[in-house]
Amino acid sequence: MKWSALFNSSVGRKWTMGLTGIFLILFLIVHVGLNACIWAMDGGVMFNKAAHFMGANVVPRLLEIGLFAGFILHIFQGWSLELSNRAARKKGYAVSLGNKGSKWYSRSMGILGTLLFLFLVMHLAHFWVPSRITGLEPVLIDGKEYHNLYGEMLNVFQGNLPVVVLYSIGCLSLAWHLMHGFQSAFRTLGVSNPRYLKIIENAGMFFSIVVSLAFALMPISMYAGWVK
Repeated sequence: MKWSALFNSSVGRKWTMGLTGIFLILFLIVHVGLNACIWAMDGGVMFNKAAHFMGANVVPRLLEIGLFAGFILHIFQGWSLELSNRAARKKGYAVSLGNKGSKWYSRSMGILGTLLFLFLVMHLAHFWVPSRITGLEPVLIDGKEYHNLYGEMLNVFQGNLPVVVLYSIGCLSLAWHLMHGFQSAFRTLGVSNPRYLKIIENAGMFFSIVVSLAFALMPISMYAGWVK
């Protein structure tokens, strides 16, 4: 397959979506693990140290560039596939199968992906821009200055119910998106054995719920005062 086919053909687009999807799933595992440090109940010390490590070392910064490229490619190819599929369905089915044919979230990946894109823009504005561009107030930990990203989380979520609700909606959209996208990525890359597909489907359901719930509980925890 030519490289151009990865961006122009339907099969190439699906392969790109599958590969970038698995890459982003791996990112979510790292991201949720790092962010879970807010529950260490140490005033954000562990979280700020972990965030500093990710931001100050060369390898994570290079991976960050790849991450942005992965996001952009995944979003672009997702919208491209959605438009292609809509163009191919000029006329609807004579009988709507509803969830018997496919789950509603598998038919709504374009909408869910768009909601996640809007959520990503908001999330970057709240945390990545202050951390990487405009700067954050430093905090002293063991005599060393760190960006107080934990303090920024408190500023964003404490007493700000609309933002917490928007983040919760974003996490709910992520859960539905992953429920289809997780197993779809492996199918696209060639996994066809029914036994393995069932394992992947169950693992995807578990991953989608646990990761999305953990992300949603982070702003809720700060708004409710469970962590300070």
